[in-house]
Amino acid sequence: MQNLEIGSGELGVLAHMMRKVDFFSPLTIGQLDHILPHIRLQGFVVGEPVFRQGDPGDAFYIIFKGRVSVQLKKLYFFHKTIASLRPGDFFGEIALISAEPRTATIVATEPTELFALISADFQFVLRENPSLAQEMKRISMRRKFDSAHSN
Repeated sequence: MQNLEIGSGELGVLAHMMRKVDFFSPLTIGQLDHILPHIRLQGFVVGEPVFRQGDPGDAFYIIFKGRVSVQLKKLYFFHKTIASLRPGDFFGEIALISAEPRTATIVATEPTELFALISADFQFVLRENPSLAQEMKRISMRRKFDSAHSN
């Protein structure tokens, strides 16, 4: 993984992408403005894992460029690809609320750039912005309810 610079063009794309993430879409522009400075841009080469199944959940990602595969462990050494994600897709939002272990392995299938919001940075933003923290708590409770009742 390589840390990359975020320019004003990338920030504009990021803000647009975040409005499409259902976890962040209820937030106001002002609330998003508190989060944007804490997002990093990370580069991955082909075959490089972003994280592995079982790792602690510590970041949320939006694909800026490239593609990743979502893989589940089958037996000890084998993985089954269950999805391919492309620019604009996102993964790992549960890691912002809890440090639950990752449920899949994510691997770059081409040169890939990901916007990353580290959970510790997100928690800092929430501590500094009580109204944002209240809104994120409401959103996460709704998502947990929806998830529990979708089966």
